[in-house]
Amino acid sequence: MVYETHSPVETEALATSLAAALSPGAVIAFSGGLGAGKTAFTRGLAKGLNAAGEVSSPTFALVHEYRGEPPLIHFDMYRISSLDDLYTTGYFDYLDGGNILAIEWSEKIADALPEDAIRIFIETTGETSRRITIEGGPDFEYPLH
Repeated sequence: MVYETHSPVETEALATSLAAALSPGAVIAFSGGLGAGKTAFTRGLAKGLNAAGEVSSPTFALVHEYRGEPPLIHFDMYRISSLDDLYTTGYFDYLDGGNILAIEWSEKIADALPEDAIRIFIETTGETSRRITIEGGPDFEYPLH
């Protein structure tokens, strides 16, 4: 499904709507350039999962955990260049933990993504406008669509 958002608030609202339909174990694989809105989308997921904490890009930490129902695990794979690097993030342990995984720069670990990963492509169409394509995952209601 393709959605158009016109502000970070709308991008977060779209993600909040999706979060309400997710089941534990869901993996969300983001693709999109720098500043496209991957972290904004993750903020919306956190809101929809009632996750605690300020959501920020895990660029330097590689992974942030947010307690919610279920927990949200936010990865930034930009600096991952090998399977050994990926193991150091704890990625494979988190896959089996009943968490929701949100993975920025997922194309860097394409071979390690589960087949049923929800793929989200975010394209910048204007200063604050985005075209967001969601492939896979549950059906959900988005009131602004």
